[in-house]
Amino acid sequence: MSHTPASPSRLRRAIVAAAGVAALALGVGLADAPAAVAWDPGHGDAALTPRTSFTMAPDGSSGATQGGEGIPNIDSVKKTIATYYGDPGTGIANKSDSPYIRELGGILGKEKSELKRDYDRAVRHGQKPAIVFDADDTTLWTYDMEVADMHFTFNPTEQNVWVQDQRFPATPGMVDFVNQAQAMGYTVFGLTGRNDGQKDATLGNLAKVGYTAFTADRFYTKWTGSGASQQPSYITCAAASCTTVEYKALTRKHIQDLGYTITLNVGDQWSDLQGGYAEQALKLPNPTYYLPSPDLPGVSEPQLSPRTHFSMAADGSSGATQGGEGIPNIDSVKKTIATYYGDPGTGIANKSDSPYIRELRSIVQRQAPVVAAQCFVGKKLHKNPAIVLDTDDTTLWTYDMEVADMHFTFDPVEQNVWVQDQRFPATPHMTTLAAVAQKAGCTLVGLTGRNDDQKAATLGNLAKVGYTGFTAQNFYTKWTGTGASQQPSYIACATAKCTTIEYKSQTRKHIESAQGGGYDIVANVGDQYSDLIGGYADRTVKLPNPTYYLP
Repeated sequence: MSHTPASPSRLRRAIVAAAGVAALALGVGLADAPAAVAWDPGHGDAALTPRTSFTMAPDGSSGATQGGEGIPNIDSVKKTIATYYGDPGTGIANKSDSPYIRELGGILGKEKSELKRDYDRAVRHGQKPAIVFDADDTTLWTYDMEVADMHFTFNPTEQNVWVQDQRFPATPGMVDFVNQAQAMGYTVFGLTGRNDGQKDATLGNLAKVGYTAFTADRFYTKWTGSGASQQPSYITCAAASCTTVEYKALTRKHIQDLGYTITLNVGDQWSDLQGGYAEQALKLPNPTYYLPSPDLPGVSEPQLSPRTHFSMAADGSSGATQGGEGIPNIDSVKKTIATYYGDPGTGIANKSDSPYIRELRSIVQRQAPVVAAQCFVGKKLHKNPAIVLDTDDTTLWTYDMEVADMHFTFDPVEQNVWVQDQRFPATPHMTTLAAVAQKAGCTLVGLTGRNDDQKAATLGNLAKVGYTGFTAQNFYTKWTGTGASQQPSYIACATAKCTTIEYKSQTRKHIESAQGGGYDIVANVGDQYSDLIGGYADRTVKLPNPTYYLP
């Protein structure tokens, strides 16, 4: 069995010798899989940990170059954001203390120390000093709406309900900052992407939470194009629809044309700040959404651009240490994932070609000859070889459900609809790996977190998309706790609720036992590290999946 392999050096030599023959016979390329990678019985779980260092461009283009493991996993990003905002998992930010609140306190404290100096300097030069403030996540805090209500998927209809109901709390520390600037003598302007139909409610919300500086004549909202709400004459845009930078920069120019000097422009988006017409820009952190916009023609402001290098632990703990700009912005992560899967923005993955499909093909090209050789040698040595495969995003591909249907927010009821309807396509190139292993002498064993009530439909879906080796006897689903579907005797867990690793590793142990068939698991394949950790397999094969994380 896998934990006590017989003569590994002899088997290693046998596998190396057999690999080329098996690969040729099975019609797969040996690619670049060396013998040292082909056999690794004592490797353990040390390498089965997610990446923590990432390079990601804000526009999503890194999805074409970084590979699946090089893309920040969206569930880890959500956990990191939650830690940063002191959100215990409810989607509600801590309003008293959090890394976000403390970071804002530091940013605003530093800026406060310079307000008087900048004001006095402007007055000495005969200027009328002014400060411009954005609204959302600059003066009013949208976290609870974005996360608890919208689950990071913006809904303009629901946003308008929040606006008209004046539900937003003040962004931490900003009431004191704005009111202090007003008391010094600054003229305070508001400049927001909210529309004219939301102006009165926004001013009401600002007053409700303690701001005293904002007035209707100095608060700029965007036109709707209906009735009297039309594009002002002082804004001229390159196309029919103005960019955020065109709207905001040219509005700041208008404010300056009225005789004011904008000594400070404050916003949470880079597009709030680009385009000039302010002596200084103050960027507030916000990893919960990203609103990009081209800068004005001929304007170069490299300092007003997002980070591209990130350190992020998979468990979300980095939210306590990295600061808001050091957390991968979730909208940029979504765009990067879309690029990787060839998704044009519909939530539907390209089924013919994408960076993901090409990476899967490369993995299968490397692994198939090695797995085939292990199956071939195991069969020759009467070791009863088997390959264990997870289901979701290992044999069946869930991207369209996860993104187009669920928008990265898992819904078990909707997932069951997809399962029972057998809607999932095969994970690219995985029917080939399964067929190669089967042809070389391995038994296919399925081991999934799907439950017993989903077993028949899952087996039907697998057969429907081209898998031929899975049987009910060798396909393990999780118990429901209802009726005959109970925790099996071969699984003992530390608490009443088993972890994924407890369930899957002990099931693999059972598979290798006489009661489970006496198989030698030569390879364990999964898209989650929890599919692979815990031993009872000669080798592990990790497939990329940045769309969810199941620790």
